[in-house]
This record gives sequence, C-alpha cells and structure tokens, in this order.
Amino acid sequence: MAGPRLTLPAVPPPPAQGDAADAFDAWRLWLATEKRASRHTLSSYSRDVGAFFVFLASHLGEPPALRDLAALRPTDFRAWLAARRGDDLSAISNARAISSLRGFFGWLDRRGLGHNPHVAGLRSPKLPRALPKPLVIADAERIVADVGDFHDEPWIGMRDVAVLTLLYGGGLRIDEALSLNRDVLPLGDTLTVTGKGRKQRIVPLLPAVREAIDSYVARCPFQPGTDGPLFLGARGKRLRAGIIQAQMRKARAALGLPETATPHALRHSFATHLLGNGGDLRAIQELLGHASLSTTQRYTEVDAERLLKVYDLAHPRAREG
Repeated sequence: MAGPRLTLPAVPPPPAQGDAADAFDAWRLWLATEKRASRHTLSSYSRDVGAFFVFLASHLGEPPALRDLAALRPTDFRAWLAARRGDDLSAISNARAISSLRGFFGWLDRRGLGHNPHVAGLRSPKLPRALPKPLVIADAERIVADVGDFHDEPWIGMRDVAVLTLLYGGGLRIDEALSLNRDVLPLGDTLTVTGKGRKQRIVPLLPAVREAIDSYVARCPFQPGTDGPLFLGARGKRLRAGIIQAQMRKARAALGLPETATPHALRHSFATHLLGNGGDLRAIQELLGHASLSTTQRYTEVDAERLLKVYDLAHPRAREG
C-alpha cells in the first residue's frame, strides 16, 4: 500500500563547516531512506544533533568540521551534558540526545568520515519506567462516540469519529491512521497498516470501525482518488495529527475526562482492554506492531495495577491490618 511521499522535515541548518554540514545532511537522508525512520524520529534526532553542533560552535569558538568531531575528548562531551543539565532538560530528553549522538557518530564511523572512541563512553541517565495510561472502557467509548459533536460541520464530525474509532478499534498510532490512502476502500475484514520502520502488519476491522469510516467517506465532499488521503482536512488536504489532538482536547474537557485522554491513549486502551478480556499477549504484540514483546508486556503491569485497585476497593478484608 502506497503511503504519502516521504520528505525530510525542515530543521535549521546547524553551525558546521562544509564537510560536517554535508555529513549532517547525508546522515538525515540515510535515516529517512535506508533506516526508514518516522518523521517524528527524523525531527527529534536532527534537532538533537543540530543542538550539539550549536554547543560545539560556542565551546570550540568556531563551527566544527569533521576533524573537530573526531578530536573531541571526554571533557568535551561532559561539558555538553553539563550544559544540557543547566538548561533543565529532562532525563528522557537527555537520554534521547545521547542516543541521537551515538547514532550520528556511528554513521560517521561506518562511512569512514571520522572515528571518535569516546562516544561509546556516554552513559544514558536512568529513566523511570512509565506505564501506559489507558482510559477505562466507558470513557473510551464516550469520547469515541461524542467527539463528532464538537464540530459544526457534520462531515468533519463524522471524520473525527471515524479516526478515533479506528484508533480504539484497531490499536493504530495516529500517524498510521492518517497515512492511509483511499486505496484501502472498499474496506474488508482486515486492514494493512504501515508502521514504524515501514513495517507492515494486518489488523482486523471490527464492523463498528468499517461503519464509522464508510459513513465519513459517504459524507466527505472531496474525492481525491485512490492515491489520495483517506482522512482529509477541511480544505481537502491530508489531515494533520494536530487537528485530531485539538479536537480530542476539546472533547475531553467537555466530557470531564483527564488530560491523559489523548489519541495515543486510545491505542493503549485497545491493548489494555484486549488483555483484560483474555487476549493473548503475543497476538496483541502483532496487532500493535511492537518489535519486542517486552514493550507489549507493559500492559500486563497496567492490568495488574487495575486489578489491585479493584481489590483494594472491593475486597472486604483489603483494609484490615
């Protein structure tokens, strides 16, 4: 299934001398075409390495060249990390920046453009283990059903319902849903989804999901053709994730739902509710497109936490002691 054409996200050019600037551009192109990184990953890694170049330009007194990157010492990397800590950046942000830097220097090394042995000595900060924050079943069903009421244009309201129904009913990421084209129509019992790393998986389509999408398509005033986007914005262009996120913020405020009620929370809800109703962990891993089972296993912790809360509230002896 063809997706939208990949273009590199725009980032400010980093302060770097010619060969280093060329290497930065070539690395980003490699991430996009060979590594098949998502646009979000491309933007994040590019900003991280670009910010490192900004630091070096000040730290070294001039924009760095490749020879300068190869000559960096442990004290230079420590100064970079100290500057990031001084900017009060989170441990998660620093861990990602270190990963971005390792990836960039590793690419330089493999291409014979420069070798710096000290990058391997960078240690990522210890991160807290964050659990997914799904919605309870009733809240997930409410926001999916009612999100269409928060737009004056009927077809747009039906579009919003269709998108959220797909996220909750199929476990898709928002970018996966919005990258779908009209060539998926007419819908069948399954849908081929292109996820991270351009890996494809097949997810079953519930009747409620098919009905929501078919209703939206029937009322949509635009006909972009089979190569065009399935979900469209008000002007007939591919729908942006920010639009759906904004509509969900509006809906959750009106419905009294927590700030954790985001489009991605519907994917978490999909997995947690399947698991809570006896779904097989391996099957859920395939449906979500997780490369590692350990990622999917986080949902067992969520379910265990939910069961403990139920126990504490309901068991007659839970409060003894």
